[in-house]
Amino acid sequence: MDLPRVKIGAGMYLIETQVALTPGQRQIGLMFRKDMPQGEGMLFVFEQASMQCFWMKNTLLPLTAAFVEDDGTITNLADMKPQTEDSHCSTKPVRYVLEMNQGWFAKKGIKAGSKLTGKPFE
Repeated sequence: MDLPRVKIGAGMYLIETQVALTPGQRQIGLMFRKDMPQGEGMLFVFEQASMQCFWMKNTLLPLTAAFVEDDGTITNLADMKPQTEDSHCSTKPVRYVLEMNQGWFAKKGIKAGSKLTGKPFE
């Protein structure tokens, strides 16, 4: 998919993200992709904050979802297994969900309470 891109800061790390803005883009997300470079991710943007739940139907990559408040604060993280239909939900209403390769957040020491920076969170 040819999606818009935005750079997001996570501590000293820079993440190149593809941005899924429309319902169709959010529905497809990272489905059917065989790889994603380290340091890249997908940012899902919703119209308003609500409880967000994600699953991994037709998604081949193990991912971690960061559920993110308007100010960039990560409320919670969820590791998600490929091709499963288990629900992984935010612990409070959020407008943003950032999916990265599984293990990326843990390796960088980024966890719930950490703050992301960049244009979406200004």
